[in-house]
Amino acid sequence: MAQFKARPWWVDMLFLSAMWGSSFMFTKVVAKDIGPMAAAFGRVFIAFSMLLPLLAWRGHLPVLKQHWRRVLILGVTNSGIPFAAYCIAMLTVPSSTGAIVNAATPLFGALIAWIWLKEHLTLNQMVGLAIGFVGVSFLALQNATEASVAERQAYLIGILVCIAAPIFYGISASYTKLYFSGVPPIVSATGSQLGATLFLAPFAWAYWPDHGLQPGTLAALLILGVFCTGLAYILFFRVIALVGASKALSVTFAVPVFAAFYGVTFLDEAITLTMFVCALVILLGISLSTGVFKLFRS
Repeated sequence: MAQFKARPWWVDMLFLSAMWGSSFMFTKVVAKDIGPMAAAFGRVFIAFSMLLPLLAWRGHLPVLKQHWRRVLILGVTNSGIPFAAYCIAMLTVPSSTGAIVNAATPLFGALIAWIWLKEHLTLNQMVGLAIGFVGVSFLALQNATEASVAERQAYLIGILVCIAAPIFYGISASYTKLYFSGVPPIVSATGSQLGATLFLAPFAWAYWPDHGLQPGTLAALLILGVFCTGLAYILFFRVIALVGASKALSVTFAVPVFAAFYGVTFLDEAITLTMFVCALVILLGISLSTGVFKLFRS
């Protein structure tokens, strides 16, 4: 593990927050131009194409071969389904709202770890889970009532699809904790993008757009694949190796802040009081469920 300690883990968390915060903006741009399935496929294919030569250069191809079944499964749960879900959701949901829903990832992670790994839930964690889920639910329902009748159904469907992503991120965190102890981060990152690429390829082929990529779309897709996915997942699996899955999932604390900044600055999105209050409620739930803040003594 000595090779992981050259740089503090919180530095990687900060970079991750900035990268994944921008991913919602770029996802919206690409999905609206070429469709959600082509956008999701392009993202993971570019990431895999970038990571594979790096993996080979580091001499980890035998490790990937050794764990190939599990990393392909990880790719479906940690990238394939979540990225497709966000690409679909971004067609009807503001990018900043998607990031707030994404912030619920540690809540689902704690719940799934309790169910799957039989991890004990403290009173603080149970209260945090309840508060966080109330925040997500209120965000969806309140924004739906503020939308027009014509937009309401599409918005609610978008929110429900969006929620699928943090659920599968939570599953992936427990799966990683269970099966990937000691596996180099580059192997997990590369293998997961390969699995996601293979999973999304048939959907991308079926729904491939009949027009070429615009220069702006291509640039956004390249940034999404190289920086927001390839490099980001190396950092993410590195943080898991250093501090564990639960702490690594807390990266979603800062993601909504970056996403809101990008959305307001570049997409002219508005930050409403409802969104702000719901974000605070969700973050309070996350703080309790991850042990950052405690209401009750253990």
